[in-house]
This record gives sequence, structure tokens and C-alpha cells, in this order.
Amino acid sequence: MSKSIYEQIGGSAAMDAAVDLFYRKVLSDERVSEFFDDVDMERQAAKQKGFLTMVTGGPNNYTGRNMRDAHAKLVAQGLNDGHVDVIIELLGETLSELGVDAEQIKQVAALAESVRDDVLGRGAAN
Repeated sequence: MSKSIYEQIGGSAAMDAAVDLFYRKVLSDERVSEFFDDVDMERQAAKQKGFLTMVTGGPNNYTGRNMRDAHAKLVAQGLNDGHVDVIIELLGETLSELGVDAEQIKQVAALAESVRDDVLGRGAAN
């Protein structure tokens, strides 16, 4: 049986490092940082770690809202495809810097793409 992406990248410790590095990138990127101005980043990082752990095949401890509800306020503030592209780009850069191979990064990007319409409030609610 092949290892999950979560296991391949190093489990919980690697996920902690990835989320910390990812949010440093996000908060310093003028294209998307405004969406995090009033966000409790410690809480946000914990939710993101739970979500990324779940979608990469690790233990499912995600307790956040669904993607549509969680991002509705941001969509009202102008969140769009361009912003989602930036987030996926920064996530890929983060994983690359942490030594994740290109094929695994493509798999994580595909998982991120799979929730794009929900994040942006498009299509039928699940």
C-alpha cells in the first residue's frame, strides 16, 4: 500500500512547518494579505493544518466549517479566481521549499482545485 501524501511529506511536524511557512508567505503577499487583516492567525493556522492534513490523507481532525460557508464573507469582500490562484501558487512554493517533490505538489494543487467552486460560492451547495 502506498503512503498518503501526508505520510510522504513527513506527517504532523512537516504539516506544522508547511502551514507556518505558508501563512508567512500569504501575509506578506499584497495580492491576498488583505483578506487576513481581521483574522486570528493562530486559530486560522490550526484550521488550515487540520484541513490540509485531512485532504492529504492524514488523520481527519478537521472541525472547521465547510468551504462555502467559511469563505462567504471573503467572497463578499471580492475574493475571486485570481486570489485562489495565488493561494495555490503559494502553497506549491511552500511545499517545494520543504522538499516535497513536484508530483506530490501537483496532487495537493489538484485537491485545492477541487474545492475552488465551493470556496468561491459557485455551483450547487453540497
